[in-house]
Amino acid sequence: MMIRRLAVPLLTVFVLGSVVNSIGRAESLPPLTHHVREATLNGQAQSVGRLPAQQPMRLVLVLPLRNQPALEQFLQDLYNPASASYGDYLTVDQFTNMFGPTQQDYDAVVQWAKTNGLTVVGTSRNRVNVDVLGSVAAIETAFHINLGLYQHPTENRTFYAPDREPTADLPFQLWHVAGLDNYSIPHSALVRKPLAATPKATPDATTGSCPDQSFCGSDMRAAYYGGTLTGYGQSLGLLEYYGTDLDDLATYFANAGQTNNVPITLLSTDGTSTSCIYPDCDDTEQTLDMTQAIGMAPGLSSLVMYVGSSDAAIFNAMATASPLNAQLSSSWGWYPPDPATDNPYFLEFAAQGQNLFQAAGDGAKWTPSSSFYPADDVYLTSVGGTDLETTGPGGAWSSETAWADGGGGISPDKFAIPFWQTTTASGCSNCSNTYRNGPDVSANANFTFYVCADQTTCSANLYGGTSFAAPMWAGYLALVNQQSVADGKHTLGFINPALYTIGLSSSYNNDFHDITGGSNGYAATTGYDLATGWGSPNGSGLLTRLLNTINTPGFGLTATALSPETYTITSTVTNGFSSSISLSATGQPSGVTVAFSPNSITGAGTSTMKITVGPTVAVGTYNIKVKGTSGSITEIVTVVLSVQLNYTISASPTSISVPIGSTGTSTITSTITGGWDAPISLSATGYPIGVTVTFSPSTIPAPGSGKSTMKVTVGSGVVLGNHTITINATGAGYPREAQVTLDVIK
Repeated sequence: MMIRRLAVPLLTVFVLGSVVNSIGRAESLPPLTHHVREATLNGQAQSVGRLPAQQPMRLVLVLPLRNQPALEQFLQDLYNPASASYGDYLTVDQFTNMFGPTQQDYDAVVQWAKTNGLTVVGTSRNRVNVDVLGSVAAIETAFHINLGLYQHPTENRTFYAPDREPTADLPFQLWHVAGLDNYSIPHSALVRKPLAATPKATPDATTGSCPDQSFCGSDMRAAYYGGTLTGYGQSLGLLEYYGTDLDDLATYFANAGQTNNVPITLLSTDGTSTSCIYPDCDDTEQTLDMTQAIGMAPGLSSLVMYVGSSDAAIFNAMATASPLNAQLSSSWGWYPPDPATDNPYFLEFAAQGQNLFQAAGDGAKWTPSSSFYPADDVYLTSVGGTDLETTGPGGAWSSETAWADGGGGISPDKFAIPFWQTTTASGCSNCSNTYRNGPDVSANANFTFYVCADQTTCSANLYGGTSFAAPMWAGYLALVNQQSVADGKHTLGFINPALYTIGLSSSYNNDFHDITGGSNGYAATTGYDLATGWGSPNGSGLLTRLLNTINTPGFGLTATALSPETYTITSTVTNGFSSSISLSATGQPSGVTVAFSPNSITGAGTSTMKITVGPTVAVGTYNIKVKGTSGSITEIVTVVLSVQLNYTISASPTSISVPIGSTGTSTITSTITGGWDAPISLSATGYPIGVTVTFSPSTIPAPGSGKSTMKVTVGSGVVLGNHTITINATGAGYPREAQVTLDVIK
């Protein structure tokens, strides 16, 4: 909200986001994320040549989102049960209109691609992705790079990568160019049991319902839920880098003595084949993802497998699907050159009420060399691993310890700690107070599952990994959302803020299985820890508590401008909230004062906020945080104070003595800062009957720096003594005041 008028010179117009050189051609600008691998810079990866010039390549040109600060504030309000906008998720079109790239910018990228010899083979409804196809030569010319071949420093293969940061001759920066290297090949969070017994290899499952007493997906449903909800009406999406053979899924259910009633959709996001036939393709990960999701939620209305060769293509397809999948799961990891690469998609998921469960990895605690991107990203739910025991086939939860190989720790990618995790970190001895901690939750990942894949003999107690845990959680959320819809409420969307509120509540042990034994390099402890997060779902307890977060009484704040320096602060309440809300402000610079009248609101009400800017305040932009506090609930709305232009008035002298029947004067002087260029009108109030006040001139002309003489004439009958005359100045709608004391004498 701008509360100062901007002065725009008549002959100069600045277009935000555009850079144009002296001959009218857009300068070549790098994307907002980086693309060059460290191994190619430090010499660890030896150059072995160049990609053939005519070799075709498919890339995804990713445009940046708009209004990032507004989007982050929107998400805080969206997931704050005390906010009036809680749960008001955006549609894809709404998100695009509010935060997506403009149509003009999108069209410019499409045209730029065509001009540079690239064929546009895919566009997106949120205007984020432009898929292009072109030769290596065309791509090198378009982005001013060389695509070299390098010997991989840790794997027995070569990879291709750019030798410098790409740049594009566009009037704005792209966000990212996906597909310029294959340094990191996606791999699943799936591990095969070691052939020889090791301390990490615990005994086989002995209480499962599947062959050889291994665990079926239905055993996980019984252990972690045990109720009657099935996920009816809900759609679940899986991220996959390869297709599948649905015969493997059919074999699994036949051997388990069960029937699958969930419709499966295999969706190619970028032309990647949805078929996977052994030995050319391994569909172990793809099949187990389906069995675990369906095992937890056997009544899903739809399960969509998003198949692609690019995370940009897959995530954007998930973000723009029709209908959207409220629950998403990824059991794959990779290492992009920039950890911020996929943030636009994760932010869109959260804004649209979608929750992505990401396997935390199987390399034990996170280190720079064993992290499992994107498991430490902020806007997803990171799922760690446990070793689960049940009471019998299809039986209840019995005990659980941390799985030795489960991922977790402090963000290797240095993601800042999110607002919903700051309180938790202070109670966790190994946690960071600066960076994001993970995992958030966990579930069984030990070598105890039944798996069918590759049109071969199925296996029991051979595979494990957080690959199994992530789709379980996605299925569990489908159960929660089924009940929420049945109750006539919105689905839960991104659940991390709710999970951490529940974890810190007195009902924690009724909602989660608090796992206090075992270690992944970090010991599992009471409460939140870096081995298992908050733990695993405790039956319907967590489901009920998640649903109750929707019904939490609360309030929200809005700020509406009445004038450039006066706002109405309005509180909107939810679920019968009626307590007193104290108002305060922070962030204003020295010389600016903020006052509220009244300084507290009871329930739904209003307060007038007045901002006073002193003459010494420097020109600039300041974020004033208006905070409403009631008990443990805090809501913040931001008012942007833009001090671009300013003026003040003063009177000299400030006190005059005038006999009855005589006249006195005071000089009114205006002082301007920041290039004020408006006239200033003068008037007076507060003087008694029988006194006349005039100004010469009555308006100080633009640019507003000047003087006026105030003439005060005292007629007969005026009461002797002191009277206060208020000089009112108005320039371009901005009021200022000064006072003169009139002493009427004989």
